[in-house]
Amino acid sequence: MKRTFGGASGRQAVATMSFRWRTVRTCLLAAATLAGLAACSSDDQNRAALDPAPQAAPTPRVDSQPLGALPGGSPAPSATIGAGAVKVALILPESSSGNARAAAASMKNAAELALSEFNTSDIQLVVKDDGGTAQGARAAAQSAADEGAKLVLGPLFAHSVASAAQVAKQRNLPVLAFSTDQSVASPGVYLLSFMPESDADRIVSYAVAQGKRSFAALIPETGYGSVVEGAFQQAVAKAGGRVVGLEHYGLDKAKMADAVSRISTALPQADALLIPDTVDDVQQLVGLLAANGVNLKRLQLLGTGLWDDPAAGRDASLSGAWYAAPDQSGYKAFAERYRAKYGADPVRTASLAYDATALAASLVKAKGPDGLTSAAFTDPSGFAGVDGSFRFESGGGNQRALAVYKVQAGGATMLSPPPKSFEGQTAQAAPQQAN
Repeated sequence: MKRTFGGASGRQAVATMSFRWRTVRTCLLAAATLAGLAACSSDDQNRAALDPAPQAAPTPRVDSQPLGALPGGSPAPSATIGAGAVKVALILPESSSGNARAAAASMKNAAELALSEFNTSDIQLVVKDDGGTAQGARAAAQSAADEGAKLVLGPLFAHSVASAAQVAKQRNLPVLAFSTDQSVASPGVYLLSFMPESDADRIVSYAVAQGKRSFAALIPETGYGSVVEGAFQQAVAKAGGRVVGLEHYGLDKAKMADAVSRISTALPQADALLIPDTVDDVQQLVGLLAANGVNLKRLQLLGTGLWDDPAAGRDASLSGAWYAAPDQSGYKAFAERYRAKYGADPVRTASLAYDATALAASLVKAKGPDGLTSAAFTDPSGFAGVDGSFRFESGGGNQRALAVYKVQAGGATMLSPPPKSFEGQTAQAAPQQAN
């Protein structure tokens, strides 16, 4: 049975789970954003650099990345959260600057919130600072292993994940990381993030179910765009559709205009057009499409989780467009509890730290101190968290259950709820556990 993170009485905590279930969604490009999926390593999420994070708002820029270790390579002091017997390391870029630092602080708070809402947790979080660097992540992971940690949560950036994973694998420690860069995933290194591939698969399959068969795409020349492109082509082929046009565009408006001009000749044969970019850039592209005489009333616009942005509903040209994103209800409830405790809004990726902590606590409660194993994390039934159901793949990626939304004035409306099963498995909802 899907493992649901049970909640405190009157709150929707995600912690005591009952194993069984699945799903995916992308959004962590490398640092973390205060309003969308976050995480970019020094690229801003508007341009969707792959590490870590899409799905909704733009990713912040990381201005500097100081080391998460003291001179000489010794690890920086660590803080602890909780007093359980099982140690779990939480590695975050606490000493970075700007948005990366803000993301780290918010994710640390979310992990603390998860433990406070969990019924009798037996874990102790040991918070390690990696400074946003590979060297810092290696030092943090080594320090955590030396202190007896059974699991590593984090890091946030892809290069930090790769470095920490080398140490963790040598010490046989599973890793639940927050990067969206699939290249750093591997058996034992699982990405608890919003993966771009899931968005593409969900929105294409939904469009085909609504009778769309011919697809086109405008793809940004970014790491995120490259990932979505491959997933889009695979999803269309799997669904029995066809791609009738695909163009790439660069960062400036002139290159956008050239790409729009080229694809406009193919769009009369297309039923739907995918634009996997932030709302700001999508608005420019849609304006250029109209200027090229494209009939947007007959062409279904499709988007990814980057469209999960209130700005979309304020643009009449995007009205009626469809995009895939997690069910918003769980995150809204989490954000309300976070605000009540900390007096501020969480960054969008804070829910990942909450779910990672709650999952660890739940597995320890269900299976004991030795329950944090790859076999437990890759249970095909999956888990239910703040952003809906998810499951880890054996290779380290994940699947997340996504909803499909329609853009309209005043806010998006859900057209299709998250699926109830993973590849034919039926989800069995587990009741909330009261404290």
